[in-house]
Amino acid sequence: MTIEQRTLGVASPLTVSALGLGCMGMSEFYGTGDEATGIATIHRALDLGVTFLDTADMYGPFTNEQLVGKAIKGRREEVQLATKFGNERRADGTRVGINGKPDYVRVACDASLQRLGVDHIDLYYQHRVDQSVPIEETVGAMAELVEAGKVRHLGLSEASPTNIRKAHAVHPITALQTEYSLFTRDLEDEILPTIRELGIGLVPYSPLGRGILTGAITEGSLEEGDSRNSAYFPRLNGAGLKANLELVAKVREIAEAHGCTPGQLALAWVLAQGEDVVPIPGTKRVAYLEENVGAADVALTAADLAALEAAVPRDAVVGERYGDMSSIDA
Repeated sequence: MTIEQRTLGVASPLTVSALGLGCMGMSEFYGTGDEATGIATIHRALDLGVTFLDTADMYGPFTNEQLVGKAIKGRREEVQLATKFGNERRADGTRVGINGKPDYVRVACDASLQRLGVDHIDLYYQHRVDQSVPIEETVGAMAELVEAGKVRHLGLSEASPTNIRKAHAVHPITALQTEYSLFTRDLEDEILPTIRELGIGLVPYSPLGRGILTGAITEGSLEEGDSRNSAYFPRLNGAGLKANLELVAKVREIAEAHGCTPGQLALAWVLAQGEDVVPIPGTKRVAYLEENVGAADVALTAADLAALEAAVPRDAVVGERYGDMSSIDA
């Protein structure tokens, strides 16, 4: 298996593997995590050419950065390392809130560097926009980190077109991370045209709809303690899950015709949305990583893309992507 490379950003370009690896679930949220298994998955990813790793200080909290740091020790030169700040949590997991204050940006970056065991971060994201702090001030502090050599490139996550423009005017933004999949396409209206106009790359998280597009999630299949069982993810519970599984069944039919899995087909769709798009499917297991990597070999024609989009119309997905959308910049 070989993974091609893609370049995020024009004014401040970063070349990464066309498929990244979201590391969050190795430590929290998606059931029980196991450090040794997570490290083995990251090592296998690097061996397969998946070198764009995504973490955040809030995952764990803090323990996911430590895990990633252990995994890349001795292999730092192979990795394009991305992490995030802004969703402030205490060590006991308590959520403090969204923090974009300049002083916090500096402190958060230093703490991430220490946990990761590296001297620089390749792509540093503001995880969520702090509505109480002008984004120009937050990005100004992030730009200082670039000048200091602690960070190479800047990113935003779940930012509105207005704030993307304001941020990019302060310092070139390399990438926007936001949710994008066959199940989440609202960014196509305003956000995608905005970042393409500005020359900003797109890093879709949850490109498999938090796993539902793999076909592996059914009623009662998620383990106890998995946050996807909660009302916070209405698409994966109750009436939402039942309706959305009908859409997944249609994806499965098309996948069978292509000789691939539903997840591979869904990832191939995201990859086909442009050379400036680099999805970061998350997994904590080698087998699922290898399945995801196989998506790079699934070639889709224009007719295939149209058939998929007809099978999963934008307005057919039931439920908001979060039960509480208040942290999403709009």
